Amino acid sequence: MRNSLGITIDFAVLAILYATVFFNKWKTSNKAKFVVNTLMYIYISLVLFVTLMPIVVSLPFIFNHPYHSVNLIPFDDYFSGRGDAVRQIILNVIMMMPFGFLLPLVKKQNLLSCLFWTSLFSLGIELTQPLINGFRAADITDLITNVTGGLLGYLLYIVFKPLIKKIISHFE
Repeated sequence: MRNSLGITIDFAVLAILYATVFFNKWKTSNKAKFVVNTLMYIYISLVLFVTLMPIVVSLPFIFNHPYHSVNLIPFDDYFSGRGDAVRQIILNVIMMMPFGFLLPLVKKQNLLSCLFWTSLFSLGIELTQPLINGFRAADITDLITNVTGGLLGYLLYIVFKPLIKKIISHFE
């Protein structure tokens, strides 16, 4: 029950943040920019839901549990046969593909810039997870697979760029 309430509070904070800051900022731009920015905001909110929530109700307790060490051995779970490593690898790649696809639509990016921002986003999530939830640990495999997902998303953006430009031109 506490978890559901915490997630509801987090989504309320995200909705208020969108309504008071981002909506007002983006509504003055053209329709395509407004839609793309809003999609990116929704996507990031969903990533936060999957990876970190509940956040707000967890903040007072972030130092009340041990910070698990960072797993710096790439694909250790997979090679050790622990857990559902293959599923986690696939899900991490899929989770970050929209980031790599949407980021160059939000702000013009080249491949290296997109990989940098994907790495930074993923690193932020990985280093925050153990603080929010004492049972989670930061994992280098997650960082690698997230960046791979961002790369694949960017490559899909490149493939579909002509179609995207045609769609966007209808909104302008």
